[in-house]
Amino acid sequence: MKSLVLVFCLAQLWGCHSAPPVLGTAFKELNCDDPQTEQAALAAVDYINKYLSRGYKHTLNQIDKVKVWSRRPMGEVFEMEIDTLETTCHALDPTPVDKCSVRQLMEHAVEGDCDFHVLKQDGQFQVLFAKCDSSPDSAEDVLKVCPHCPLLAPFNDTKVVHAVEAALTNFNAHSNGSYLQLVDISRAQFVPLPVSTYVEFAVAATDCVAKEVTDPAKCNLLAEKQYGFCKATLTSKVDGEDVAVACTMFQTQPVLPQPQPDTSAPSPVVATVVPAPPPANLPAAPMVVGPLVEAGPQPVLPVHRTHYDLRHTFTGAASVESSSGEAFPAGPPLKVMPPRVVAGIGPMPPPCPGRIRHFKI
Repeated sequence: MKSLVLVFCLAQLWGCHSAPPVLGTAFKELNCDDPQTEQAALAAVDYINKYLSRGYKHTLNQIDKVKVWSRRPMGEVFEMEIDTLETTCHALDPTPVDKCSVRQLMEHAVEGDCDFHVLKQDGQFQVLFAKCDSSPDSAEDVLKVCPHCPLLAPFNDTKVVHAVEAALTNFNAHSNGSYLQLVDISRAQFVPLPVSTYVEFAVAATDCVAKEVTDPAKCNLLAEKQYGFCKATLTSKVDGEDVAVACTMFQTQPVLPQPQPDTSAPSPVVATVVPAPPPANLPAAPMVVGPLVEAGPQPVLPVHRTHYDLRHTFTGAASVESSSGEAFPAGPPLKVMPPRVVAGIGPMPPPCPGRIRHFKI
C-alpha cells in the first residue's frame, strides 16, 4: 500500500514539473507610469536595440497600454504597447541608448510602435513576444515646424548613392588607417540651400591599409569586427563637387561563441522572440550572447525605403515557450482591477496612456 502511495506522489510531482507554464484567465491593470511597468518597457526597448543591426537605436517615449497576467506556476507577463523614438546612435554603435540623443522633429523624426509580452520572474524581465513597426513623421508636420528643413530621401536615389560613394572614396584616399567598406546607407536628405546631399552611413574596417589599396575586392573584414559611422555632405558647384566627410570608428567587437545546450540532461525551454536576420550583404554583426533563437525568414526590404522599418526585424513571431502552450486567453477575462476612487473626488484619471518622455509625433 505504501508503495502505491509513493508511486502516486511521484507521478503527481512529475506531472507538475512537466506541465507547460500557462497564463491565468484574469489580469490586473497597472498605471502606465508605474515603476514596474516602466521596468518592463525598458527591458523591451533594450531587446529592440540588442537585435537591431541596421538603422538607429530606439528609446522609450510613451507606454500606451499594459495588462499584467498571472503565470502559473510562477511569474507574471506584462502585455504592453509602447511608443519609441529613433535616436542618432547607429544600431552598431556600442553607446548605451540613454547616452544617445533623440532625433528631433526638425530633423525628420522616426517613431516606433511596438507590442510586447514581457515575462517577469524572480525579479528578472525577459521578452516572450515582440512586434514592431516604425515610420517617419509626415512631410506636412515637418514643414510646419521647419518650412525649409530637408526631408528624408530614398536610399536608392542616384544622388544618394553617388554621395555615399564619393564620400567613402574621399575618406579612404586621405586616411592613414584601415581601408573602410560600406555596410549600409542609414539616412539621406536633400538640402535645398546650399544645394547638397546629406548622407549618413555605416562602415567596417578591413585588413588593407587605405592608401595602399589597388584592388578593394582583395580586402577582407577584420576577424574582430570594427564598425564605424560616417556623416557626409556633397555640395554641387559650378566647377564640380565639394565633399565634406567625417567618420567615427567604434571599438572592436570580438565574435563570442554562443552557449551550447547541455545534451546530458533535458534543458528548460528558453522564451525568446525570433528577430528576422539582417540582409545577406551585411558584414557579420557582433554576436550577442544570450538565448538561442530559431531561424526566421529572410526579410524583403522595400526598394525605395527612407529608413529601416522595425517591422523587418521584429515580425511578431511567438517564442518557443509561447507556441508550446503559453497563449493569451481568447475570451474575456474573469476580473480586472477596478479603477481607484477617492472620496469626494470621484474616479482617478485613466492610468494609461502614460507620460510622454520627449515629444509626440
